[in-house]
Amino acid sequence: MADTKTPTLAVVTGASSGIGRATALALAKQGRPLLLARRADRLAEVQAEIGAEVCEVASVDVTDREAVATAVEAAVAKHGPVDVLVNNAGVMKLGKVASQDPAEWKLMLDVNLMGLFNVTHTVLPSMVERNGGTIVNISSIAGFKTFANHAAYCATKFGVHGFTETLREEVSGKNVRISLVSPGAVSTELLSHTTDEEIKAGYEAWKEDIGGAIEAVNVADCIAMIVSQPQNVCIREISLAATKQAP
Repeated sequence: MADTKTPTLAVVTGASSGIGRATALALAKQGRPLLLARRADRLAEVQAEIGAEVCEVASVDVTDREAVATAVEAAVAKHGPVDVLVNNAGVMKLGKVASQDPAEWKLMLDVNLMGLFNVTHTVLPSMVERNGGTIVNISSIAGFKTFANHAAYCATKFGVHGFTETLREEVSGKNVRISLVSPGAVSTELLSHTTDEEIKAGYEAWKEDIGGAIEAVNVADCIAMIVSQPQNVCIREISLAATKQAP
């Protein structure tokens, strides 16, 4: 279990809402988090709930590699090295391949993949050097199963799966744990990113049919459990969804 007497720096991206926010609250009980997200006002609310004395925040777009590095370096200088990274920031813009605006594809590729690469690249060298650390990448059931209207989103999440598995092979010998969490439908703001109202309505109707989505805290509990294991134990992958969600 994590030693609560020796706080460690846990970086959580996309921490202003949803899974990121719930994860920040969970990990704050285990260590000292640095919360990264674009929305400064929402970050301030999370920081106030955790307590400014044990929580650093930085309004950063994960697609801006230099800004990410600057924020992490500032927190490390104050609190010590990053022991945990949760790559949670993501967008989901559903659409049909034949009609979706390619700009939406690019945004998902930039945030869901390049953003994850950027933050990982910032914290990983120190973990390798110190022979320890944990990285948890948040993916989706759409990372190993296809869904209509999810083509670009699925492509990014399949990419997260491939990146995660490959990274684990590269750094397991350095005692760095790499884990993947793949939720099904979750009650967050993610669907609001979609601009196709017909697709959104269909998705909402499907969620009702399965009795509702799981809550962000359910995912955060899994992340906290992964992080709390002894360093020699790597929970490689967790997939979770509502009991009535068949696909």
